[in-house]
Amino acid sequence: MQQAVYIKNLGIIEYGEAWHFQDSLLQENTAKKIRLAKGEDAGETRHHLLFCEHLPVYTLGKSGKEEHVLISKEELAKRNIGYYPTNRGGDITFHGPGQVVGYPILDLEKFFTDIGKYLRYLEDVIILTLLHYGIKGDRSPGETGVWLDPGNKMKARKICAMGVRCSRWVTMHGFALNVNTDLNYFNSIVPCGIPDKQVTSLQKELGHDVDMEEVRQLIIKNFEKVFACRIIVAPEG
Repeated sequence: MQQAVYIKNLGIIEYGEAWHFQDSLLQENTAKKIRLAKGEDAGETRHHLLFCEHLPVYTLGKSGKEEHVLISKEELAKRNIGYYPTNRGGDITFHGPGQVVGYPILDLEKFFTDIGKYLRYLEDVIILTLLHYGIKGDRSPGETGVWLDPGNKMKARKICAMGVRCSRWVTMHGFALNVNTDLNYFNSIVPCGIPDKQVTSLQKELGHDVDMEEVRQLIIKNFEKVFACRIIVAPEG
C-alpha cells in the first residue's frame, strides 16, 4: 500500500528546537509501536517530512571528533554560531541560512528494514534534484551523502551531507543540501571529518542564486518518486 508522508516547513528555526520537534514525532511513533507489540490498540504510526533552514550551527555526529571543530568555544560565541553534539550518525557539519534541510521521520517497517538502503534512497532523491539543474550528483564509496566528481581527488566536493538516527525502525535527522549557503562557515571545521575534500553549493556551481522553494518542491517530487509514497501537506496545529 502506498504510504502517506506529511510534509511541514518549519521555516528558519534554531537547531535545538527542530531537534526537539523531530524527537517528539519519533517518540510518538515508537510509543505506538511498543503498544502495538503488546497487542494494545495504539493507532497507526505516521510518516513526516520536515523542511527547515537553521540559524548558523555546527552539529557533531555520535561518531565524530570534537577536534574537527577548528575554532574555540569563545570564537563560536563571538560569531553567534551554535554547537550541538547530536545522536545522529556521521561527523561534524554546518547548518545555516541558504541550506535546504530535510528531516524524514519514517516508520521504515512500512517501507523496508535496511538503513543502508534508506540512505541510498535519500541520496537518490538529491541526485535527481541536482539533475534538474544540469548537475551530476554522485556517491563517494564509503562516504554517505551526495558529491560532485568524487573520483577526482583534485575536484571532489560535497554538496549534500546526510546523517540519520533510527529507533525501532523510526528515523530522524536527515539531509542538508547546500543551495545558497555561505560556504565560508565550512572553513572552521573539517567537514564530515574528511580533510581532503571540498564543499560546494548549487549557487557556486551555477554562478547565481537558486530559488529555495523551487528546490524544496523538486525534493518533494523526487521523494515521492523514489519512496513510491504520497506527499500530503500536514494540517496546521
